[in-house]
Amino acid sequence: MPPTQAESVIKNIIREIGQECAANGEIVSETLVAFMVKAVVLDPSNGFNIDRVLIKSDVQKLVKLCVTRLLDSKNPSLDTIKMQVYFDMNYTSREEFIGEHHRVLESRLGSVSREITDNRACAREELESLYRKIVSYVLLRSGLGSPTDIKIVREATAALQSVFPQAELGTFLTLSKKDKERQLKELTMIVTGIRLFNRDCGKGGEGIDDLPSILREAIPVTTQHIDSQLQITQDQACRYTAILEKAAQNPLLNKELQPYMLKEALYNVRQYEIFLQIILSDIITCAREVEMMTKQLGAQLEQLKMTVKSKVAVPTSQVFPIFMALSNLWSGFQDETVLLSVLSNLTTHLEPFLGAHDLLFPEKVMQGLLDGLTVKTDMCRIKEHMGNPAIGILKYKEKYYTFKNRDAAYSFSENPEKYLYLIKEKARKNAELIQLLELHQQFETLIPYSQMKDVDKHIKPITKCESSTQTDTHILPPTIERSYEWNEWELRRKAIKLANLRQKVTHSVQTDLSHMRRENFSQVYPLKNASTQSMREGSTRVPRPQIYIAGLRGGHTKVTEGVKVNLTRAVDET
Repeated sequence: MPPTQAESVIKNIIREIGQECAANGEIVSETLVAFMVKAVVLDPSNGFNIDRVLIKSDVQKLVKLCVTRLLDSKNPSLDTIKMQVYFDMNYTSREEFIGEHHRVLESRLGSVSREITDNRACAREELESLYRKIVSYVLLRSGLGSPTDIKIVREATAALQSVFPQAELGTFLTLSKKDKERQLKELTMIVTGIRLFNRDCGKGGEGIDDLPSILREAIPVTTQHIDSQLQITQDQACRYTAILEKAAQNPLLNKELQPYMLKEALYNVRQYEIFLQIILSDIITCAREVEMMTKQLGAQLEQLKMTVKSKVAVPTSQVFPIFMALSNLWSGFQDETVLLSVLSNLTTHLEPFLGAHDLLFPEKVMQGLLDGLTVKTDMCRIKEHMGNPAIGILKYKEKYYTFKNRDAAYSFSENPEKYLYLIKEKARKNAELIQLLELHQQFETLIPYSQMKDVDKHIKPITKCESSTQTDTHILPPTIERSYEWNEWELRRKAIKLANLRQKVTHSVQTDLSHMRRENFSQVYPLKNASTQSMREGSTRVPRPQIYIAGLRGGHTKVTEGVKVNLTRAVDET
């Protein structure tokens, strides 16, 4: 049968089983039905042959068996399977839960963030509306109060205005979308830190719950409840174990206890014990984180008080990092609060899967079976056999095994395949053991029916894992040929151009825009003083004429009489 067709058949079987159960008043999840189908097919007593295609009678038989087992309300095995399915669907590790919690918060804030980052406000009313949206975003992201409470909104607005006045909205709108988102997150952290500081100083903090105090009170209460449930479960498991040990030595008692499904009840309480221990371990880790963050919160607040003490103005470079650290710490408190609530609810919802014990083994029946027996705790059994770690660990086929006592270790070492096969066969009959004993790898693929009776033949389970390889997009350094042309006509055009150039003469022209673009220099030699030697100068001189007129100023007479006097020397006198 093709894989797609087989998958369609399985889905139809699961849907039919779910409808049959709903018709009888039992609502079951598809995950539980799928697990039950696998359990019924694995059980060799049901006689399903996985080597051949299921015919109509096989499908009817499978549906009937699954519905019968799912409607059995007095079956500890069914309760264990339901418990395992519920735990797998609702439990995640701390890191996965916190990461998923943050992703959910981001998705919820996505629409509010887009309204702000995509806003193109211009008018005054639009800018005021945008600022109110930023205040609402800060409150929603911080989780410190409701954005519909007037007092909380006023306090958050005052804190925001101290670091981001409304006048800066114009600059904010010019940023890119990523820069806007980054600035919104930073503003939220700073405003959160301011409000937490004001709350610590008694000047604000409206609507902020005291999460450290709440966690310090809630964690011990939750831990005590789980411890009490764990003690009751362990005591019950030890009582069942004592009765089973007594039945192993008394064949008559073993036959009488067959209808009571005592082993299935033991599997149920042991699985419940394991889940409680997992939850308790997470709560202890939560308590350590809360204690550490409480000390850090006190130190940050004290440092902030010393920084702003008796100062009119404080540089933002000193206080903003502290405000952001306070916000991160408070976000951690919020994560631990949600995680503690989820773990507490998970513990509460696991308790109903123990309902079959009171019906099958009332206190009177248990007291009669325990008459004359000494109930040993797990610690007592470890001490009796020098402690399980002292026995040693046996490695077989890349797997490690521990044992109850030395005799069990010696028996296993003589024929390991025998016991591994017996464990696998036991898990086929009781599917809840697959998860209880962590046998997932052995049952990743179904063993063919033809090999189920062959003890010596074993199929190695196919292990699957997610793997990835990274390949560089360009292994060699890029070599881009700028002159490459894919167009044939472009190549022809260039060829014609080059052909014409061979018959042309190159000319150069200097224009007004290009002249004096560079400085020109020329080298010259300075002039030097030079003289020439010639003969003695010779010259001739003539007398200089000196002629005077006397009597021009007049005298005693009214008539002016001038007298011309020639004082020029003779040529020979010069």
